[in-house]
Amino acid sequence: MSKLWQSNAAKTQSDTAKKVEAFTVGNDYELDQQLVRFDIKASKVHARALERAGILTETELQKLLDALTEVESSWEAGNFEISIENEDMHTAIENALIEKLGDLGKKIHTGRSRNDQVLTAVRLYEKEAVSKVADEIKKTSELLLDFAEQHKEIPMPGFTHTRKAMLSSVALWAGAFAEMLIMQLNAAKGVESLINYSPLGSAAGFGTTFDIDREFEAKELGFSGPLICSTTAQLSRGWVELQFVQFLTAMAVVLNRFAADVIQFSSESTPLFKLDEVVCTGSSIMPQKKNPDVAELIRGRFARVAGQAAILQSVITNLGSGYHRDLQLTKEPVIKAVSDTLEMLEAVQILVSNLEPDREALEAACTSELFAAEAANKLVKEKGVSFREAYHIIKTDPDITKSLHWSEMMKSYSHLGSPGNPGTEDLRERLNSLQG
Repeated sequence: MSKLWQSNAAKTQSDTAKKVEAFTVGNDYELDQQLVRFDIKASKVHARALERAGILTETELQKLLDALTEVESSWEAGNFEISIENEDMHTAIENALIEKLGDLGKKIHTGRSRNDQVLTAVRLYEKEAVSKVADEIKKTSELLLDFAEQHKEIPMPGFTHTRKAMLSSVALWAGAFAEMLIMQLNAAKGVESLINYSPLGSAAGFGTTFDIDREFEAKELGFSGPLICSTTAQLSRGWVELQFVQFLTAMAVVLNRFAADVIQFSSESTPLFKLDEVVCTGSSIMPQKKNPDVAELIRGRFARVAGQAAILQSVITNLGSGYHRDLQLTKEPVIKAVSDTLEMLEAVQILVSNLEPDREALEAACTSELFAAEAANKLVKEKGVSFREAYHIIKTDPDITKSLHWSEMMKSYSHLGSPGNPGTEDLRERLNSLQG
């Protein structure tokens, strides 16, 4: 099968040509399997636009739509092959149409380029991916809020610099991670607005003399509108993808830090939570080991997502406007980052569902030094001394804190977002408002 741009098939048979082919194609023909249905969706809309422009007859349009549906069915059944000789899905799909329809199959490429084809498919993929990630963020947030509310009365030491600092609670700890994810969920709207413009009809980035109704194409594909300047399409390629993956990276940071806490707080040195064996593994040599592998791999996966953002930023830096072959390399980081992010979210959901506070250990860990700051506050309230003076009194005589107990201290925290009032109901309302 010939390539879309190829004019002399004989020149592709040399060893050098095959090496060039392998290098320039890379693994695009494999990655494109995840984008086939999006390319077919865009091709169907483009065919309708061609009919509206008088380039296709109604009969030709219907034949193309039927053939594209057949190709999609073949892909869904796992029977659609994209070979390295095809280079990408665009050639494979067009060759399939030509095989089914002859010269009519060649008309589908009228008024478009592989540049706007791939970018449209990627943006459609990203639109769906944002929605999937948002759904998983919601599920994870809900699980953390459920966890917080289930263990609302359990105290917990709060740590700074990995040392005990002040009184906290299990609900306050879990609620903070839920709130961070809810904030990230809100940020998804901004990322979605960047993605939600159609590049279809921009062709190679300079438009076309065919009268393609780009507003129609954008509406049919579910975009908010077209990218107005055709030149914006290629200029935005990689730039939008970078911000999408940076969004995923920021969310992965939250999961990374949650996993780090779980690792620390379920360890022998800080045994505050218990992990079910289903999320742990053993050692091949040490019978006693119960390793938090799921949490460790969540922590480690962050590096891969962050790495994809770094790749995108590096690839697009110093590129002028218009298309450059470097931009081919912006596809893989997006697909890999989405895959890792969805797997991380699912793993966190499993981790939360198999995490149990050790109430006895948590209560025992809430020792009197946690109340030093509040003991100073008490002197300010009851003795009328300045806080700075009260601070030095407690620092000089820390035994004063021994008269305080976590159970009484929990009751004294009444303001929103404190150990006694973690605000989980407010967080759930905020989450529900975003879901609506």
